[in-house]
Amino acid sequence: MNATDRTPADLLSSALAADPGRPLVTFYDDATGERVELSVATFANWVAKTANLLQDELSAEPGDRVALLLPAHWQTAVWLLACSSVGVVADMAGDARAADVVVSGPDELETARACSGARIAMALRPLGGRFPQVPEGFVDYAVEVPGQGDRFVPYAPVDPEGPALIVAGREFSGAEVVERARAEATGLGLTGPGSRILSGLPYDTWEGLNAGLYGPLATGGSVVLCRHLERAGDGMLDKRVESERVTAIAR
Repeated sequence: MNATDRTPADLLSSALAADPGRPLVTFYDDATGERVELSVATFANWVAKTANLLQDELSAEPGDRVALLLPAHWQTAVWLLACSSVGVVADMAGDARAADVVVSGPDELETARACSGARIAMALRPLGGRFPQVPEGFVDYAVEVPGQGDRFVPYAPVDPEGPALIVAGREFSGAEVVERARAEATGLGLTGPGSRILSGLPYDTWEGLNAGLYGPLATGGSVVLCRHLERAGDGMLDKRVESERVTAIAR
């Protein structure tokens, strides 16, 4: 990773330049049997499209707050990096009433209606599928994002010292996210490129976000992100660790 990277979006840019074809996020949902693997290039493409949606369609500006009412999921990881790309604040499980934009999974739609700004609904279906019927008062992410541009350029440079993330009541700048992810990497078992961590932690704490996204990104590693891991028996977990060549576990 480039020592001059100051934001999570910088980390993704460096990963894309270094090895676009390597796996970055492998996602399992043990409630549905879904498995999705995203290379750095594929993940970065989703991020670019989502950042363009934020900036151009939703008119989000640096400093705006985006409440992410979403579980640990590959699409949540995309939103976190898209927010970093635009310079808006990603507020995990944040108060929809205080948000400029809310992004909600199917289980949080009623809570999300408190947002007076733009409301994005995520079906979180396999392969990024859309809702059979768009929830009233929302825009369906899966309908809107495919037509967005594959390259993203922010209208204004992103300030690494500006607010970038709120999780569990704590605010981080982009630079703090990068610095803390790097500092805590060894403790997670992320020792550098090739490290592969399996995380069953939710995204509503720093520990979950770091193990499930920022730590691997900051060290040139990758993550096997598992939702509903409690539904996988120990035997299944052991097989996954072996088949995915996992080098560290956070659960």
